[in-house]
Amino acid sequence: MFFDRPESGERAVLVHLNLSSEAEREDPREFEELVLSAGGDPAAFVMGARDAPHARTFVGKGKLAEIATEVAACEAEVVMFNHALSPSQERNLERELKCRVLDRTGLILDIFAQRARTHEGKLQVELAQLRHMSTRLVRGWTHLERQKGGIGLRGPGETQLETDRRLLRARIKSITARLEKVQRQRDQGRRSRRRAEIPTVSLVGYTNAGKSTLFNRLTESEVYAADQLFATLDPTLRRLQLENVGPVVLADTVGFISHLPHNLVEAFKATLEETRSADLLLHVIDAASEEREDNIHQVLEVLDEIDAGDIPRLQVFNKLDLLEQPPRIDRDETGRPERVWLSAVTGAGCDLLLQAVAELVGQDMVQEALDLSPDQGGLRAALYRMGAVQSEDYGEDGVAHLQVRLPRADWNRLMKKGPEPLF
Repeated sequence: MFFDRPESGERAVLVHLNLSSEAEREDPREFEELVLSAGGDPAAFVMGARDAPHARTFVGKGKLAEIATEVAACEAEVVMFNHALSPSQERNLERELKCRVLDRTGLILDIFAQRARTHEGKLQVELAQLRHMSTRLVRGWTHLERQKGGIGLRGPGETQLETDRRLLRARIKSITARLEKVQRQRDQGRRSRRRAEIPTVSLVGYTNAGKSTLFNRLTESEVYAADQLFATLDPTLRRLQLENVGPVVLADTVGFISHLPHNLVEAFKATLEETRSADLLLHVIDAASEEREDNIHQVLEVLDEIDAGDIPRLQVFNKLDLLEQPPRIDRDETGRPERVWLSAVTGAGCDLLLQAVAELVGQDMVQEALDLSPDQGGLRAALYRMGAVQSEDYGEDGVAHLQVRLPRADWNRLMKKGPEPLF
């Protein structure tokens, strides 16, 4: 049986099992937040424990009867599982419960579909949904699992299911091609930034850690930010001027979550490429969260999955206003910034973050004293355009004495272009 999704007011029965395997264990509180973020109305929460999922219905007979009772009592329209269900388990549960069943992956996909605002984001969500749907297509068309017939339609033909699968494959191929075009455009932009020697700093972190609020605070932007999971889906890039370093590109990206569905990781590769190509990652952490350490671990797992685990990171402990602690920078034994404690809402400590980023991004900087003769005015003008001149004075012979600070790559390029030694 196939159930159409109502447009609003979905009463939901939530189901969470504590499984013996730690790898399969999910957080029930986070699950409830996901349901609320999707616009669901949690009417009942059924919990239990099992050594392993039941092959046919994920839950046992007794728990299935308990869920059915709650569905009837609450007049629920959907049952949501805090686990990944197989297509057959979904079909069997819908048959038994007489209502729509949604697993954790489907729930996250639904939230992403609501949050996507740009053309690229919508394409990425649709691709993830189609890939997820392709394994579950049979549940919508079991009544059409037969050959077409009738006048003019007799013959080998194909089943309705085969037709739908063929159309699904064609749509997936089309979206993939369009996303590859978007990725080529993004690659071109990244190559331009690399040629211009502009570092990229990417915000990463668990969903609802405050990345977009911090992004808005640092760049004076108006990116959508809200106290909900996956408030930001589409990547946003802004230029940020750092003292003594120059311009950097700051990227705000999609938040991570425990057991992020593989379909989403695959579909959002173009977006996550901004993270993979960054020179520095700002790992934003909700300092007030009870699950802080587990969330950090989940983010590191996703970074490894997208091959971004070796990129230099700076931990940013946000929401310090909830802990009533002063902002600070924690450094390692070499004096390198390791953690910054701040509040993106109040702005306290954001100056320390900019200082730490400038230190880390500007580690490969050259600071020199130059003596430029009057005929080297072109070089002097170039240094000013780059914002590299810190101070300047002139001698009686007309020679300009400059104190400059600039990235080593720019310094090497100027050394090659100079008509004569610079000092």
